[in-house]
Amino acid sequence: MKADPLTSLKVVALAGGVGGAKLAEGLAQILPAYNLAVIVNTGDDFDHLSLRICPDLDTVCYTLAGIANPATGWGRSGETWNAMESLAILGGPQWFRLGDLDLGTHLERTRRLQLGDRLSQITRDFCRAWGVQLTVLPMSDDAVATWVYTDAGMLPFQEYFVRQRCQPQVRGFRFDGVERALPAPGVLDVLESADIVVICPSNPWVSIEPILSVPGIREAVAAKFTVAVSPIIAGRAVKGPAAKMCTEMGIEPSAVSVAQHYSSLLDAFVMDQVDVAQFEALNAQGMPTLATNTLMTSADDRRCLAKEVIEFGMHMLEKKPPKRHNRNIGFTQVKE
Repeated sequence: MKADPLTSLKVVALAGGVGGAKLAEGLAQILPAYNLAVIVNTGDDFDHLSLRICPDLDTVCYTLAGIANPATGWGRSGETWNAMESLAILGGPQWFRLGDLDLGTHLERTRRLQLGDRLSQITRDFCRAWGVQLTVLPMSDDAVATWVYTDAGMLPFQEYFVRQRCQPQVRGFRFDGVERALPAPGVLDVLESADIVVICPSNPWVSIEPILSVPGIREAVAAKFTVAVSPIIAGRAVKGPAAKMCTEMGIEPSAVSVAQHYSSLLDAFVMDQVDVAQFEALNAQGMPTLATNTLMTSADDRRCLAKEVIEFGMHMLEKKPPKRHNRNIGFTQVKE
């Protein structure tokens, strides 16, 4: 019997937010846990009510554990809000809501950080407790804070994203502390051993760029076969402000813009089939492209997309094309 190539393929996913978490869960459905690692954005992390909150990390872990809220994609399934209701009565801040189950995560993470444990250690232990067998790594154990340049001034990311509901117009971003940050233990190791790196359909500017900005990570990704999945479908983001950010920064919100943003990192690109008209622009740039259904509304959708992304990546990997800045031929494939 011929061996399944997926049993030996080593894959690393870069993820943040709901879209990244969904594709990571799809990859977990088709790949052995020992051959899959997910590196997660921590630029969104911040302190609230004296607790360390890691929104992207928790969204990815909750999703992989099967305990995420299926309606929102973030937070915990079966959540209650007794602590927040009590806080409201006492006049406490309500703009960032923490459910009772979610609160336990933040309490224990903060306690352990205060004891001197590293975020990567804590994440590993939390995953074990939740039954997540694959490797989940924060991009760094060092604090990196995403700030948003807006028409209302510079805002911490959660202030912009949650408190002000993405209303201010975006001018750009800054990742405080990133130049001093080190990749978390294991990050460079899994990238070094990877056959394929998958950039999930997360916000390129505030979910993926902080990961790539940690010294050493961009270079490690550039050395590997890398495929990205566009989070923009028909000019709109499935979830979050990615398309709005594009427009306000003078960038057309499109799959082409996402591919251009990642530039020479990419060896292949996946976009939604509704954007097939953009094939010519990608072809002109010599970008191997797959158009298929990238909208993940069910567990089956996640598995199917993950399978297509990996199979497309394996197909192109066999051709061993050079990195995009050296590529001078085009290859385009449409999924019927």
